[in-house]
Amino acid sequence: MTPKLELSGHTALVTGASRGIGAAIAVALAEAGAAVAVNYRQRAADADTVVAKIKDIGGRAIAVAADVSQTAAVAEMVNRTTSALGPIDILVNNAGIAIVRGVDDLTESDFDLTIAVNLKSAFLCTQAVLPAMRARKWGRIVNISSGAARGAGAIGVHYNASKAGMEGLTRGYAARLVKEGITVNAVAPSLIETDMMRGRSDLARNIPLGRLGQPSEVAQAVLMVIGNDYMTGQTIILNGGMAFI
Repeated sequence: MTPKLELSGHTALVTGASRGIGAAIAVALAEAGAAVAVNYRQRAADADTVVAKIKDIGGRAIAVAADVSQTAAVAEMVNRTTSALGPIDILVNNAGIAIVRGVDDLTESDFDLTIAVNLKSAFLCTQAVLPAMRARKWGRIVNISSGAARGAGAIGVHYNASKAGMEGLTRGYAARLVKEGITVNAVAPSLIETDMMRGRSDLARNIPLGRLGQPSEVAQAVLMVIGNDYMTGQTIILNGGMAFI
């Protein structure tokens, strides 16, 4: 039987954690014993609700506002988290946007914003937490990708590019950090029941399993990756059987 993951003494930062997948991951990390920084950009009340839920189960957590596509904001977020909870040794890059655009109505600003929020943020946050992970000779970085990294998807080519880039970033960091005790992996969910999918339960017909995925199932995969010392540079795919890679 696999022992329960024990993360007491660790500090996790989850970006975009005020709702949906990010919120589920933050709570799951807290249930495993980690202190958790719940990052958000605009939804302060939602982030506070996640923090309250963590504290209700006896965990430690803070809500930290930051636009993670901005260098200075990321630095301030990491400093605030370190001061309140301790050095960050678990990072989950979950923040992202999904601007639905067709090929003919996609603008340069749409493309730039998507790359900045979905991909550049993962680079900025990773760079910011690496010193603490290296000092401890232990770190876990998990990037939340998407099935759109490999398939066409319904959001647009800009979103495809951002998620494919995130998986390339994952492999690049994994290869360079493996000897320092730091693993870097990705989790790629498709059709998860979040606000983004509200009103789209009809899409379940495309899923062999017959239903949308749940945020808690994504969180379960993230914890599995964090708890596996031998796994790095990999992408874990959750899609209910729609495709096999």
